[in-house]
Amino acid sequence: MKMASSQGGVGAVTALPNHHLSNGPHWNPGINQHQLHTARSLDRALEDAVCSGTLNLSGRKLRDYPGLCYDLTDTTQADLSKNRLTEIPPEVCLFAPLESLNLYHNCIKCIPETIINLQMLTYLNISRNLLSTLPKYLFSLPLKVLVVSNNKLVSIPEEIGKAKELMELDISCNEIQVLPPQVGRLQALRELNIRRNCLHMLPEELADLPLTRLDFSCNKITEIPPVYRRLRQLQHIILDNNPMQSPPAQVCVCSCVATSVVVCAVFDIWRCMGVSALCNFSMSHAICFLCVVVAFCRSSRQEPSDPSFTMRRKMEHLREEMEQVGLLRQNLESRLKVLLPDDVGAALMDGVVLCHLANHIRPRSVASIHVPSPAVPKLSMAKCRRNVENFLDACKKLGVPQDKLCLPHHILEERGLVKVGMTVQALLDLPASKPTQLSAV
Repeated sequence: MKMASSQGGVGAVTALPNHHLSNGPHWNPGINQHQLHTARSLDRALEDAVCSGTLNLSGRKLRDYPGLCYDLTDTTQADLSKNRLTEIPPEVCLFAPLESLNLYHNCIKCIPETIINLQMLTYLNISRNLLSTLPKYLFSLPLKVLVVSNNKLVSIPEEIGKAKELMELDISCNEIQVLPPQVGRLQALRELNIRRNCLHMLPEELADLPLTRLDFSCNKITEIPPVYRRLRQLQHIILDNNPMQSPPAQVCVCSCVATSVVVCAVFDIWRCMGVSALCNFSMSHAICFLCVVVAFCRSSRQEPSDPSFTMRRKMEHLREEMEQVGLLRQNLESRLKVLLPDDVGAALMDGVVLCHLANHIRPRSVASIHVPSPAVPKLSMAKCRRNVENFLDACKKLGVPQDKLCLPHHILEERGLVKVGMTVQALLDLPASKPTQLSAV
């Protein structure tokens, strides 16, 4: 038996017998108990993988693949996540039966071409790495789940359309600017996560997919393509933190997690109302719209009637209400010669505009009006209520029928703009005395 001399002249140490596991760290005099325990734990994990076909080396701070001396070619599941690997180990690409590969949170910069050997691979998670591109050959694998979030991707290759079996795709938290139209060929795709990228538009081709969940939040999307109303299987659409214009941002804020009912309803309403109505869609409209959706969801569970007919009926009712609100705006602006803000309900809430309208119809109908000032730009609720009550009292005295009068909370709480519109219309229909002109509100 050979002798090994230690450095520094401490003396000679007999080498350990060769019965220890060959791929463990070579023994040296300075090894501590923690390192030894880690080596033994790693050896046990590799031995278990040989027997079970499941390789779990997660969270071991590995820089190199440690299983060179083990026959792991029958491995079906491999978890190498939370390590410090800079590449996909070539040995892993020889695991022909491999079905699941987890490489989350490493330092991998590219995917080798040898990955095409894994023709049984259905699940690949290579998120939180350093990938800048996805190779074309990746999509020749029979993947059903592909997770490549939190990388440095700037584009997706057109070859993605070849992944016919892909059911879940997560490319969130990258720097992707455009989705190729070939994503429309992923006829098995159920979930698509493109959150937190640099997308300015969505491909219309997505409308042909059987998506149940779509997340495109935190991008630069301004419009949902109207053809997305064909996404009949969609259960969740997440679209917050986008500069939305169609549908308006108010709807997106109120319903950042919506259903396919919302998507279809939005575009049906747009179609009925016309694009010109989109400058007039206020927060109160958005809330009203959501109430219609909630009512529809409830009725679809309780009523045996045709859901599509029920939705059309409710949307028609909403369309009529929005037309009446538009008429209210038109009446106020034309009579008072002012331009109201987009949110009519908020503009009327303090009662100032309505009191001026009453005085416009009949001078001094409202003797005293509380108005904002530079020092106090917003009226207290008490003063708002006095203005509203004074307006309604004036309407009664001027001859507005009781059944045409709205209630104070319809104005103060923005809960009944349609009824406010009825009151205003009845006021305007009264025989008019000589009007006075209001130059500014």
